[in-house]
Amino acid sequence: MKVTVIGGGAAGAMCAVLAARGGADVTLLEKNEKTGKKLFITGKGRCNLTADLPPAEFLEGVVHGEKFLRAAVWSFSSADTKKFFEDEGVPLVTERGNRVFPASGKSSDITRALDRALKDSGVRVELNAEVRRAEKRGEKFAAVLADGREFISDALVIATGGKSYPSTGSTGDGYVFAEKFGHSVVKPVPSLVQLITKEDVSPLNGLSLKNVTLSAEVPGGKTVSEFGEMLFTKRGISGPVALTLSAHLNRVGGARLHLDLKPALTREKLDARILRDFSERKNADLKNVTRALLPERLNLYVLERAGLPPGKKINAVTKEERARLADTVKDLTFGFASVGPFEEAVVTSGGVSLKELTPRCESRLVKGLYFIGEVIDADAYTGGYNLQIAFSTAAACAAAVTGGAGRHSD
Repeated sequence: MKVTVIGGGAAGAMCAVLAARGGADVTLLEKNEKTGKKLFITGKGRCNLTADLPPAEFLEGVVHGEKFLRAAVWSFSSADTKKFFEDEGVPLVTERGNRVFPASGKSSDITRALDRALKDSGVRVELNAEVRRAEKRGEKFAAVLADGREFISDALVIATGGKSYPSTGSTGDGYVFAEKFGHSVVKPVPSLVQLITKEDVSPLNGLSLKNVTLSAEVPGGKTVSEFGEMLFTKRGISGPVALTLSAHLNRVGGARLHLDLKPALTREKLDARILRDFSERKNADLKNVTRALLPERLNLYVLERAGLPPGKKINAVTKEERARLADTVKDLTFGFASVGPFEEAVVTSGGVSLKELTPRCESRLVKGLYFIGEVIDADAYTGGYNLQIAFSTAAACAAAVTGGAGRHSD
């Protein structure tokens, strides 16, 4: 069985190794000068390669494609990913949030391990090999390079990634190949990226907040809420809470963001706190009293949004104005304009329609054609989930092309 894999990222490299170990004659085509270019920068250069969770719990972190991914994740789970890299000589550690990293803290350990595994398993790796066309020729597949060379195979695996971090080579090539083969592509959008607000938040640029809750209504009337850290940018909100919400908001418009700056306090307790602060400093300016409640720049911004003059004396603040202050602290709202661009996104949401793929990632339209990793319409939260999706779909595909059976495959 001759197999050509297009794309030498996480999914493509893993699939090539496992397929070769299963007896296939595998050629891996990578358009960059090295494999794993995007893998090298993940997790801020540390490579958060999976989320150390049992399959059922892992699947709760999948935003799009959970049902489709069940068979693949149960067959090749985070435990299998850990074993693969430990067997390749990479010590691993599990940190807060079940995030698994190489113990060295260097992503190069992971990319080197995959390169070694490719070599040891006999995969033919072609670098600087940009595929211009992929087509079916009778019972075979042909991958035609920019330099005119052709690679003929019995099975073709497209693992070209999405459109996030285009500088690493993820430029959406796979979507073009998919459409040429007659596949539908769900519009790719950035995910795990900052939220752009309609309001001007540039005065708050660089301000980091901890222990806040950011929430938004998503289609169907469901409210998605996230507690943790956030960061104001020139154009919106970033940080862990925003990145998580972006996975739910990147396919919708017109949502409103609700920021609770004091989630530990009920509305009543917050009002009591404000009343106590006011009673202690009746002759002070409003901005000097509320400074105890909020960081300096945010303090002035909140007062402005609440329609309260910063220089107003406390003894002149009405009950209604005090209520407005408490309301704004508990629910600082922003219009959601869009998510940030692909250049800033951790992953791509959208891709080859899952309706046209089997659970083993084989095309239902063209026998012997497979799509794995970020190129398919499956994505998840930050924390190693998306790399695990790459590895799980790679393993499902490898088992299919070599006639192997996953432990829980169907």
